[in-house]
Amino acid sequence: MKKNLYPGLTIIVLVLLSAIACRKTIEPTSTGQTQTQTKVDSTTHKDSTHTTVDTANIPLPQTPLLECNYSPDYGDSIVFPQPTSGQDYVVFPVNNQGVQGTYLAWPGGLVLNAQTGAIDLTKSETGARYAIGFVKAGTTDTCLSPLILAGASYMDSVYVLSQSDTSADPYFNANPYAPSVCSGSGSSGGPGCQFDYNNYAKNQGVVIDNHTGNIDLRNTMKNSLFNLLPIDGTTINTTIYYKLDDNSNYAPQKIGLKIMFYNKKSSIPPSLLGTITNNLLNTLQNLLLGKSSSSPRPPLIIITRNN
Repeated sequence: MKKNLYPGLTIIVLVLLSAIACRKTIEPTSTGQTQTQTKVDSTTHKDSTHTTVDTANIPLPQTPLLECNYSPDYGDSIVFPQPTSGQDYVVFPVNNQGVQGTYLAWPGGLVLNAQTGAIDLTKSETGARYAIGFVKAGTTDTCLSPLILAGASYMDSVYVLSQSDTSADPYFNANPYAPSVCSGSGSSGGPGCQFDYNNYAKNQGVVIDNHTGNIDLRNTMKNSLFNLLPIDGTTINTTIYYKLDDNSNYAPQKIGLKIMFYNKKSSIPPSLLGTITNNLLNTLQNLLLGKSSSSPRPPLIIITRNN
């Protein structure tokens, strides 16, 4: 199973998301009619720079309502990390100044200031699509807008080496269908994209093309990533540090990756194989709709020798 992307579903979801400006959840009233509202959990937690809202118990509103005046606006539909000198790179909404309320985000992985809407791109999971919400104080309306955090990601997949299924390739800016932003040397004569520039994954035995980010699974296996005699279910966790030759201007980014071994695809437990299949669909839905409160990271790559 390699990059089974369901393009028809993606097109439908993209159309729905692009039309969304404000959403509300629907709950029955005592009269039997429906009432739209979102209940905001005020539970927050703090990191070193931001107060971030915990959306674990807050479902993404499902019913779209157009033309919401308070939908968070960050100036563009995609924002890029930028290099900084010892400080995090933070972007702020360009609207809602002076309006009291609470900011929310789906799925998990976004470091968001619940009071100001400021997003810490340095600490957030980039390469993903999010739904950003705003609930104006005194209301229960959740205004939503989509936002992409530019960067690289990998699809949850099972790769069968005997079927020449040997390369796990990244996709960029939450769009598995877009051309790669990496193609050899940089467009301005620079080094181009730089994957695993600190050799962190390489030192674990992961063979990765430093310019494209493509992972050579066959040679990774030859490097005894899972030891000389791996057993089914052996798992390696790694992190790929990278810089992209795009509007991020080589800002340092990273993505965690989980790599698992099974000798045969048929040996993968049905529950795990089902999880991979569901994660593939959920990843598409989360990237586009952000339905999950948990982060879809790290991606899971399963390497098998035979079918």
